[in-house]
Amino acid sequence: MATEPIGIQQALKFGREFELNLRAYELRRAGQTVKLEPTPFAILALLVEQRGDLVSRQQIVERVWGKGVFLDTDNSINGAIRKIRQVLNDDPENPRFIQTVTGRGYRFIAPVIDSGAEQELRVVAAVQQPEETRTHAGKSARTFQHILVLISVIAVALGLALWLALTRSRQIPASPPIRSIAVLPLDNLSGDPSQDYFADAMTDELITNLAKVGALRVTSRTTIALYKHTAKTLPEIARELDVDGIVEGSVLRSGQHVRITAQLIRAPADQHLWAESYDRDFGDALQLQSDVAQAITEQVRAQLTPALKAQFGVSRSVDPDAYDSYLKGRYYIYNVSFTDAETLNRAKDAFEDAIRRDPNFSPAYSGLAETYVCMALFAQGQISGPEAFRLARQAVNKALELDPNNGEAYDALGALKWRADYDWKAADQSFAKSIALAPSFSCAHEDRAIFLAFMGKPRRIARRT
Repeated sequence: MATEPIGIQQALKFGREFELNLRAYELRRAGQTVKLEPTPFAILALLVEQRGDLVSRQQIVERVWGKGVFLDTDNSINGAIRKIRQVLNDDPENPRFIQTVTGRGYRFIAPVIDSGAEQELRVVAAVQQPEETRTHAGKSARTFQHILVLISVIAVALGLALWLALTRSRQIPASPPIRSIAVLPLDNLSGDPSQDYFADAMTDELITNLAKVGALRVTSRTTIALYKHTAKTLPEIARELDVDGIVEGSVLRSGQHVRITAQLIRAPADQHLWAESYDRDFGDALQLQSDVAQAITEQVRAQLTPALKAQFGVSRSVDPDAYDSYLKGRYYIYNVSFTDAETLNRAKDAFEDAIRRDPNFSPAYSGLAETYVCMALFAQGQISGPEAFRLARQAVNKALELDPNNGEAYDALGALKWRADYDWKAADQSFAKSIALAPSFSCAHEDRAIFLAFMGKPRRIARRT
């Protein structure tokens, strides 16, 4: 049954500690104001207003953006719901407040108490005068009615809470957590084979972002490449890779617009857990990748460090052409050959073009540093070893100046300390720093493993897929 719309004077309480006050336009938790952006606040207000009823995505669009809007609002709604759940500490699998009705919309399921009615009870009691007999009797009757209503609401709330507790106690035990994950190569939906580099590079970047989450073991890009266009089932792939979850999806690039569609599968049971589409301008692709990675970590309930939460939360943009050149450079390094002189020159040119277009883009410098290290080690016919190391050092220093948390830059620095400076202690520290910043960054593990074997310390080599 639909409820009456919320009046502007009302404050509504739910979940014991929360109070939604439309007059003050604020959400409070245990008396303290909780920060919530305008769009999530408006959606929360609508859901609470229609509590108990299904609210369609179209209703949300009409309330928040207005009728006839032509924007792609799906991603905005998904992001707003996610922020509301974070503030309310609501689990989408076992929700206390917001229930997702797949393909239809959302429903606010928690009991709500009108604190305005409670306040009215206090006001009525305060203004009663003994000599005004009829007024006193009338007000007493109304007060008694309010008390009955309040008691009924509390009784219903307690009954519902008891029912939920009993229901949850009878539920099947929760599925085991996902501690390891593999990101399969994203499909290129553009229909243009020349855009394959873009889909592969976006896969690599998503792996790199997830690799920063210490609670997750992420399969390396070199291993994942073996499963491009595979006919194997997801459970088969999961058994071969020894992972709990698999991310698969697609990329569609059209001009300066990019869409990523991703879904998370509990691999052994082939159980669908989550799916989402993300649309961005190409210049916001960095933020898009962070959003996808953060959404996946939330679904697997991996714990994020405060530093990584802040890093994911920072809005980042880059010149679109610079980012395109950077992705091409990464594609040449990771997916073609890092020992071929012609390929390394293409990578170098791509990274240098990215730097010309956006001189403050730290990943382009770390990519260039890695390219020069490979040139010094594998392609000295193009440039002398000392000169390549010198240029690599310049690039890695600039990368770390722009972003002290660039884990890939520390990997390149470790290679320089080892191969150019013969500073074994500094090399080990740099590789360790790279791994600390990106615990599942496979290149750092591989480089450090080779370094430790070179130093005669194979027992310290950690196994990573």
